Amino acid sequence: MIKRLVISLSALIFSAFLLMGGNTFVMTLLGVNLGLRGIEPTLIGSIMVCYSVGFVLGSLYSPRVIRRVGHIRAFAVFSAFLASSTLIFPLTDSIWVWALLRAFAGIAVAGSFVVIESWFSAVATNEHRATLFFTYQICTYLAATAGQLLIGLTDPAAFVPFTLGAIALTAALVPLSLSRVEAPTIEHSERISVKAIIKDSPVGLLAALCCGILISSFYSMAPVYAIEVGLPVDQLSYFMAASVFTFILFAWPLGRLCDRLDRSKIMVWLNALIVGSALGVVFIGHLNLWFLIGFSSLYMGMVAAIYPVAVAITNDRMEAHHIVAASTTLLLSYGLGSTLGPMFSSSMMTWLGAQGLYYGCAGVALLLGIYTWIWQWRSTSVPVLEQAHYIQTPADTAGIIVELDPRNEEFVEVPMEEVFPHMEAEEIAEAQACQMELDLSESESGSRPDTEAKEPVLVPH
Repeated sequence: MIKRLVISLSALIFSAFLLMGGNTFVMTLLGVNLGLRGIEPTLIGSIMVCYSVGFVLGSLYSPRVIRRVGHIRAFAVFSAFLASSTLIFPLTDSIWVWALLRAFAGIAVAGSFVVIESWFSAVATNEHRATLFFTYQICTYLAATAGQLLIGLTDPAAFVPFTLGAIALTAALVPLSLSRVEAPTIEHSERISVKAIIKDSPVGLLAALCCGILISSFYSMAPVYAIEVGLPVDQLSYFMAASVFTFILFAWPLGRLCDRLDRSKIMVWLNALIVGSALGVVFIGHLNLWFLIGFSSLYMGMVAAIYPVAVAITNDRMEAHHIVAASTTLLLSYGLGSTLGPMFSSSMMTWLGAQGLYYGCAGVALLLGIYTWIWQWRSTSVPVLEQAHYIQTPADTAGIIVELDPRNEEFVEVPMEEVFPHMEAEEIAEAQACQMELDLSESESGSRPDTEAKEPVLVPH
């Protein structure tokens, strides 16, 4: 049993890694390719925004497809379409075709995430779901970083990089298809009304929206910015990879601060640092590559932290059984922001040149910081001792993975007989006996008391 569980988890993690790595590689590749062709930023933003629109639609409607044809078949269809669309890009110069392909790619990626995340939820147990929750997040960020580094090893103007992206997206199908885990059931995700969140925590909803704008602006237009300021492709890959990876480095210290200070004040300081680092890219970044990478990395590290802090602020003002529902609503707000980001940032770049990307994003962060500062003075603060434990919460997700959030008190563990329906009764009994012996040995060796066991485990996003 334990061996099969490890194998199935390895398959899930490897599939998620290949999918996220291949997807982020293709996303950056398209931006670089279009930038090298001299396409206007506004047109590039129009193409890139179609992915965000498709992702939101896919998160909402792909579960219907999965319920109808099954997880494996649905995942095969999504992966095949992603790979095929990637190969079509270099075959045509039509902006309309590229935009349509990006929209369908967004739907397919969202559907693939629904499949993977629902499987993660199926194999999780109450004892291990926090570890699995954070493992999934670390996997996706490492994959995104690897995808950026691959750009520097290829010629973005050639056909070969698109082929490599298609290979990675197709390969993501293999580990999951070989898993012997039973296809899980996708439950309907409840949402708290926007009106209810605005009443209790408007800054959380607005912060999720702004985070969507800032992150989608960077992923869509930062490669174009790098091309316009004259970065070679290899340096561009370092610039993108360092910016994406930085959030992992900031996750632990940020978590410590958020459990010791008022989170609304943390949000104000996050936005102040975003404004400062964005202006640092504009005025100092051109002096040296390391200055550019340093300020951009600080910028993205703080931007990526906005969403989990927004979730924490909202959850502090919600009942425990509303955590997942509130997170789902915040994800929709983030999704709306992600559809606005590429058009907003590309318009700023058309108006102000390449630096318009950071000018525009600094303006968004400034407005959010001012609003949060005003809101914290007008609202009743939650005492630090009464704040829920801070948990790094992913934003680029189909939403099902939030069920594993350690703060979710309504998580239902799936019996192992349903997860592994082909197991023999003897195997199940043996696995349960092993677990009982493990629990007994832990108790005899003096395991930590329950109060200590409930301390937050802050693992990088």
